Amino acid sequence: MKQIQILGTGCAKCDNLTANAEAAAKATGEPYTIGKITDIRQIMTFGVMTTPALVINGRVAASGRVPSVSEIGSLLATSP
Repeated sequence: MKQIQILGTGCAKCDNLTANAEAAAKATGEPYTIGKITDIRQIMTFGVMTTPALVINGRVAASGRVPSVSEIGSLLATSP
């Protein structure tokens, strides 16, 4: 099961990243969980300096931008 986390304070870009991640995860047909982390202290533990950020299975896959659905799909496919 893939664990997807969205790091951000709740801005519009964070919402777009959440929507893209959800669409990409659904398209894989594999089980997944998705959650949001909005606490700045928790976000900093990932070493992220710009949000939004996408974390897959505990690893930062993208930060400071909103990857497309297809890019997130590729990231999901290649993540351990």
